[in-house]
Amino acid sequence: MIARIIQEELAALVVKAQAEGLLPPTVKPRFQVEPPKHKDYGDYATNIALSLAGQARKNPRELAAWFAENLRKRQDLFAKVEVAGPGFINFFIAPRYWQQVPTVIEKEGPNYGRVDVGQGRRIQVEFVSANPTGPLHIGHGRGAAVGDTLSRILSFANFKVEKEYYINDMGRQMKILGRSVYLRAKELAGEKIDFPEDHYRGAYIIAIARALLEKEPDLLALPEEEGIERAKEFALTTILAEIKKDLEDFGVTYDNWFSEKSLYETSQVEKALSLLREKGLLYEKDGAVWFKASAFGDEKDRVVIRASGEPTYFASDIAYHYNKFFTRKYHRVIDIWGADHHGYIPRLKAVIKAFGLPEEKLQVMLIQMVNLLEGGRLKSMSTRAGEFVTLRELIDEVGKDATRFIFLTRRCDSPLDFDVELAKKQSRENPVYYVQYAHARLASLFRKAAEEGLGLPRVEEVDLSLLNTEEDFNLLKLLDYFPDTIEACAVNLEPHLLTFYLLDLATALHDYYTKHRFLSEDRPRTKARLILAKAVKQVLACGLDLLGVSAPERM
Repeated sequence: MIARIIQEELAALVVKAQAEGLLPPTVKPRFQVEPPKHKDYGDYATNIALSLAGQARKNPRELAAWFAENLRKRQDLFAKVEVAGPGFINFFIAPRYWQQVPTVIEKEGPNYGRVDVGQGRRIQVEFVSANPTGPLHIGHGRGAAVGDTLSRILSFANFKVEKEYYINDMGRQMKILGRSVYLRAKELAGEKIDFPEDHYRGAYIIAIARALLEKEPDLLALPEEEGIERAKEFALTTILAEIKKDLEDFGVTYDNWFSEKSLYETSQVEKALSLLREKGLLYEKDGAVWFKASAFGDEKDRVVIRASGEPTYFASDIAYHYNKFFTRKYHRVIDIWGADHHGYIPRLKAVIKAFGLPEEKLQVMLIQMVNLLEGGRLKSMSTRAGEFVTLRELIDEVGKDATRFIFLTRRCDSPLDFDVELAKKQSRENPVYYVQYAHARLASLFRKAAEEGLGLPRVEEVDLSLLNTEEDFNLLKLLDYFPDTIEACAVNLEPHLLTFYLLDLATALHDYYTKHRFLSEDRPRTKARLILAKAVKQVLACGLDLLGVSAPERM
């Protein structure tokens, strides 16, 4: 939180400098406040003087000196304020500021860390949305972990979040699914089938066909088209139920399950295309209807209605986003897609601009592939060939907590190597174990304190100035940085930053244990350290909960 306080102090000083004529009223302050790379340069540093110098035609070091002189008056915040280099300002935070952090945490309780980035605005996060043609694989699982965790963080940052799964329940892939199940049913009935290469070939298709025949023994006596339609509907229902169960067991639930078919049933496609047609953005060529995507930054125009009269997937996507912005009126929409959809972003951004909306209303996050390492062997994933590792298999083998946490140990747009053996280890090499053990270790500390007759003291009864070692300050600074981490995750849409933060906090706690005792004969210091331990435990639990990971009391 001190970073935000410094930002507010600097913003107020810009106003003062303008009033005094030091800065012209037209300047636009753009600056950063962040920890420097070297501890010798203080706890935080800012480039505000460098940023303003060009606009104000002032010497940056002289500007920095003016800011530093005014900031030194806040002796409750700063032990020292220095001008460095060409005009940077370095801040050394007063120890008493850090020592009051546990008091703030005690006062705010479970709300500590909440920020008001969202200001109550409605935001939709659509994620996973895998075609219901087979089980979720581990790539879908990574998207689920990212989408669900981001949604939790955005809610914590005061956005009104709705999570949605978009069901592609019509189109060519559904026809192939129905035919795949129907042909396997014929095979089970003893007929020799030349199974098409482009159909779904996994063992789950055979299981669905067997269940379908048990439910409808007269299936194959029906006309083929009717039989395929029955197979499609049964497969869709079966697979979607399994997807929902896998996600629920992964700690992921949705506010809405939105059917693509419903866009046609409620005339949303017609309404969306009518809007574009009224704007003169649709035209006919070669018997098809085209959208002028190239007028809005896409590399070429796109077909929305084929010459056959059949709408494209793109037509559905246009209608779906029309529904999001004009029917349900979300302030902002976040779509989380697989990395193979990268080329699709410009055409959808073109639609948003064609609707007359700022393109930043839609933000697309891409989820890179997961390389599963098991015994040093890289497993492949192909839905149609049926050679893939399902999310269910991974959850069953290493558990929900480890799976979710490890999926969030890298930026979502970077490939991830998931080492199954590492995920099962109970050692510091396993990141989720390392963080959960930090929480369990503190829970054990409080049990031991109770055994020794030490109740948890009230923070106002404790001398927090006794938290004065380097290790105390390391923990206090990290605790203070928790709200800033939440804000960075929410603003930048980077939930992995929370994982990094928790690893840093756990590391600082484990290091503390190697150098200090929480419980000692020095009762005043013991009480201060118990208050510190309580604050760390609370933040660890809150952070793990935002990741959808449990905070065990015993391990």
